[in-house]
Amino acid sequence: VKDNGDETLRLDYKLTKNSVVFDIGGYRGDFAESIYEKYNCTVYVFEPVQEYFEFIKKRFDGNGKIKVFNFGLSDIDTLMKISVSESASSIYNESENKEEIYLKNIMKFITDNNVIKIDLFKINIEGGEFDVLPSIIENGYMSNIADLQIQFHTFVEQSKEKRELIRKDLMKTHILTYDYWFIWENWKKIEK
Repeated sequence: VKDNGDETLRLDYKLTKNSVVFDIGGYRGDFAESIYEKYNCTVYVFEPVQEYFEFIKKRFDGNGKIKVFNFGLSDIDTLMKISVSESASSIYNESENKEEIYLKNIMKFITDNNVIKIDLFKINIEGGEFDVLPSIIENGYMSNIADLQIQFHTFVEQSKEKRELIRKDLMKTHILTYDYWFIWENWKKIEK
């Protein structure tokens, strides 16, 4: 907050109108709007909660460069129950307000949509990052991602150990450019 990171670091990338951004965990579309307005790039927004998906879809109606999908991304195709709680909606937390959501295998989505390169991969999915990121790493796609903006979450069992394993793998292809512990961190692809 002191560094005003949401308005600076989280939007400061070498993107152009030809760039591709994945916004995984779109919520109400604020990040998608900010990154699109700054760079006029193509943004894929993934939001599995119906209410938030409808909000984002309406917000960007008529904008062909912002593509909104009513499912989340994971390492497998599956139906899950999510606890709906504004920006903290999660399959890992419990609440009375639940709905069934669809999660799609990220590698299948990337292949089916012929996504060759992702310039910015923003992920904030309340624990689901521990499924998505290892899948990308294991499938050898990480070198196709220029920047990763990640929010890790502590409420997942063994979150610190899982985060360290992911970070160890990321160090093979990327360098850490900023790190606000379990808030936001960014990894930039190592240029060869």
